[in-house]
Amino acid sequence: MAELTERPNTPFPAAAEAALLKGNKIEAIKIVREERGIGLKEAKDLVEQHVASRPGLQMQMESAQAAARQGFLPWLVAVIVIGALVYYFLAGR
Repeated sequence: MAELTERPNTPFPAAAEAALLKGNKIEAIKIVREERGIGLKEAKDLVEQHVASRPGLQMQMESAQAAARQGFLPWLVAVIVIGALVYYFLAGR
């Protein structure tokens, strides 16, 4: 099987790069797949190759993903607390 490589005359889609910087690899794969008209595996391979060829990009992706997880935790706690309060008031009557 031939190895997929980015063609020098075909730049990586800017929207896919932006998605990667936000930590959204799946969105980047969707964008590459749409813009290039290729299959899922080929798009995934191109995105992974792009990330591997840029050392700082992987760190930025991980940082963005960590920040997203930290932002999710307070919401999760709030939903649990509200759920417990609703249960307490409804079950107590």
